[in-house]
Amino acid sequence: METKAKLPPGFLERCIDQAIGRTQADLVIKGASILNLITGEIAVSDIAITGNRIIGTYESYQGVREIDGRGLFAVPGFIDTHVHCESTLVAPGEFDRIVLPRGTTTAICDPHEICNVLGAQGLAYFTQSAEALAMDLRVQLSSCVPATGLETSGAELRAGDLLPFLSHPKVLGLAEFMNFPGVLHKDPVVMEKLYAFAGEHIDGHAPKLSGRELNAYLSCGIRNCHETTSLPEAWEKLRKGVHLLIREGTVTRDVTTLSPALTPETSLNCSFCTDDRNPLDIFTEGHLDYSVRKAIASGVAPLHAYRAVSYAAARGFGLRDRGLIAPGQRADIVLLEDLEACAVKRVIAGGRLVEEIDFAARALPGFVGLESMKLEKVSPEDFRTPGTGPTTAVIGILRDKIVTEHLTMTLPYRNGERLPDLANDVLKIAVLARHGKNRNIGRGFVKGFGLKNGALASSVGHDSHNVCVAGTDDAQMALAVNRLVELGGGFVAVANGQVVGELPLKMAGLMSVKSAEAVREELIALRAATRAMGCELAEPFLHLAFLPLPVIPHLKITDMGVVDVDKFALVD
Repeated sequence: METKAKLPPGFLERCIDQAIGRTQADLVIKGASILNLITGEIAVSDIAITGNRIIGTYESYQGVREIDGRGLFAVPGFIDTHVHCESTLVAPGEFDRIVLPRGTTTAICDPHEICNVLGAQGLAYFTQSAEALAMDLRVQLSSCVPATGLETSGAELRAGDLLPFLSHPKVLGLAEFMNFPGVLHKDPVVMEKLYAFAGEHIDGHAPKLSGRELNAYLSCGIRNCHETTSLPEAWEKLRKGVHLLIREGTVTRDVTTLSPALTPETSLNCSFCTDDRNPLDIFTEGHLDYSVRKAIASGVAPLHAYRAVSYAAARGFGLRDRGLIAPGQRADIVLLEDLEACAVKRVIAGGRLVEEIDFAARALPGFVGLESMKLEKVSPEDFRTPGTGPTTAVIGILRDKIVTEHLTMTLPYRNGERLPDLANDVLKIAVLARHGKNRNIGRGFVKGFGLKNGALASSVGHDSHNVCVAGTDDAQMALAVNRLVELGGGFVAVANGQVVGELPLKMAGLMSVKSAEAVREELIALRAATRAMGCELAEPFLHLAFLPLPVIPHLKITDMGVVDVDKFALVD
């Protein structure tokens, strides 16, 4: 839905006079090559702007201020259709500062992570942040807090808790409905939210859902899906009217696989999203500009890539005031040196040149959740894994995917206890409840990290964000967890009985209170430490963070134990 903002007195009169040429426009981009997302044409034209609105194209204009656009391509500002700002590991103000210069002028966020830790306080923090940012950050109301009943969350948000936020000018609707098993089984809490938000925008989350079950899920008014990872899945969803959100995150990278589904016929029903992308990748590869660049390199025509990243995205979320370079549209404009390479030269956001925005002057809210780690220190004995025999379920990591394999393996077995099998790359894994509600510890095994000695611990653990730790032995797992408690949350790497890398995330155990540049340097050091430990995964902590996610197939682990996602039940 489009937010109805009140216009200042005299604004429309100024637009009329400047568009006709009675007075000079506030700002004019002279002689840019406009990519028209309706006709597909590229035409050299001036772009006239009054305040935050485009008021003239395909004509010659004079401006109080003029920008030389000759030799540059003009496209509408990019729209990230699904992002958890918390997963960039920095506060919303830092997210704004690092992605806006890369052309992302609008982002649609689900503060699901911080809400699972702090509840309504986290949601309020994001709506307050959104009001202060230079970019236009829109907020979806987190639908699954907790995500399932198979984990211990820090908070609970029922329909009655969410509805008061629906009138907020930055709120669009209900965020990704992750608990698709709950929908199919008509869980009363799930149904309460679907009824409460009937007729509003509802985001989807339906990995590998197909056939009649997909029909049932969509029949509840759910509009889109960002969890599509294969072409057959993409085509089925497109045929059934799903707005396909093609994800290119840090762990899950779907653009190359799904690009064949982005065609002239489908480009109005496809968009891009990042979902989970850390600052290191944003600095080195880019943000949505990287998705566009990669799609074009994969064979998507530039017209359709740029249509998806702006016009289709805006229409898919009811934002009718943006997505085109045309009179009456919001003045979100990206000037490119190269269309196919999506080489961003300059960005105008809401009529303002981004390089001139004083980011330090934004009235950002104070940090919240600085005391969210309520886990007591642990001992090696807490990680013992007794079992009735050596054969057990093992989580299998798949590189560049958050989907996991459900393996069955025979492990070393002594004195009634299952042990890691380092020769076959099998580590212990545990999830510890950290919200002060109980002292649950779920224990299991995971294959795919490549560690020969050491442990990795994280307070980022989608979606309830309990502490997740994987390691070669109990003592180093305990050391990693205890250091994490001391930090107040974050990432910790331990090797040879010593902490060899760490990244504090003090805000709700999810976000740093430092600058994005500082987090980037900490991530570089942490990545080097894990590689020295023998881990070949590019982002081991993000893989670790997704292992407690019991709504993504096939085998996961929470503080309650190992979860068979296909059966939506704990493994015996």
